[in-house]
Amino acid sequence: MQVNAFTMILDENTFKQIYDDFFEPVCRFLNGYSQDIQAIEDVVQDVFVALWEERRSCEITYVKTYLYNSARNRMLNYLRDAGNRMRILEDWTKTEEELRKATDCIDRNRFYRLLAAAVETLPDKCRAIFILHKDVCLLYREIALKQDISVKTVENQMGIAFRKIREYIIKHADQL
Repeated sequence: MQVNAFTMILDENTFKQIYDDFFEPVCRFLNGYSQDIQAIEDVVQDVFVALWEERRSCEITYVKTYLYNSARNRMLNYLRDAGNRMRILEDWTKTEEELRKATDCIDRNRFYRLLAAAVETLPDKCRAIFILHKDVCLLYREIALKQDISVKTVENQMGIAFRKIREYIIKHADQL
């Protein structure tokens, strides 16, 4: 089926026809970005789910262009996020290895007192966000809702908190 434009409400039959016509070609297109078949199919499935969920409000002039651009953008986001997850996992692994090696090198009680002192030096908003994440174990999204701020603000404040705590501990390392 050659579907070039629609501005009407997308019905099930039209959607099914678009899905049947474009699912495989879009998957093949994404193969140029990744060889991970499962990830490709998940991304393309997400594109079609979004199209269906927005069927009453979207106005698409060229369905093929919409599908390919959406799929490409989602795949790039997926690859970016996967890279970030890998970097975070590597950082965590490195930290855990260092902790195992350093277990006997420092007095944990002194370290926790120093950490508590470092947290106390944080600006009020930053400290509150840090405590909600580390002590109360809320996710960034939950903190953002609770504090009526954006998730990006929570991320920025956590970055500031980590930097200031690290600087404080380095500056006062002689107390360990």
